[in-house]
Amino acid sequence: MAELATIARPYAEALLKASANGDAASLAREIRALADVAANPQLRQFADSPKIDATQIFDLLTGVAGTPSGAPLSDAAKNLLRTVIDNGRLVALPEIAAQFQALVDARTGVSQATIESAFPIDANQVADVKAAMERRFGKKLETSVVVVPELIGGVRVVVGDEVLDTSIRARLEQMKAALTAA
Repeated sequence: MAELATIARPYAEALLKASANGDAASLAREIRALADVAANPQLRQFADSPKIDATQIFDLLTGVAGTPSGAPLSDAAKNLLRTVIDNGRLVALPEIAAQFQALVDARTGVSQATIESAFPIDANQVADVKAAMERRFGKKLETSVVVVPELIGGVRVVVGDEVLDTSIRARLEQMKAALTAA
């Protein structure tokens, strides 16, 4: 949605400037955790209620989101959250998180990669796939793994707008297209 992107851009850029001296990667994880909670439809309904004030929304979000390590949220994350809530832009928080992650990635030279696999894969297999994809794409990658049983077998790797699909499902679809074209 272009409107959310337009709203989110100044917040993400300001957050990047505020994190210039700190660890932008950990701040990005905090903002992503807040955005994941803010995207919940039940929380959105709670936040949109006229009986609920900004402090209650802030307390609920910070209480539920927290940080992956269990530490309290950083001041930068809290300040962003307060500003977003006070300006009535909670709906834009997921887009702010996405744009901030893109800015951090551009600054550090890292790209986000999603490895989709039909079955759970262990850390060694992830490391092997990551190394191969870093050579293939010529970028340092930060990976996440998602299990997608519909792939049947193999993996599908998404890096930005590039996709490398070596799954059984993709091969079957290629065979189907070749057979129906004849």
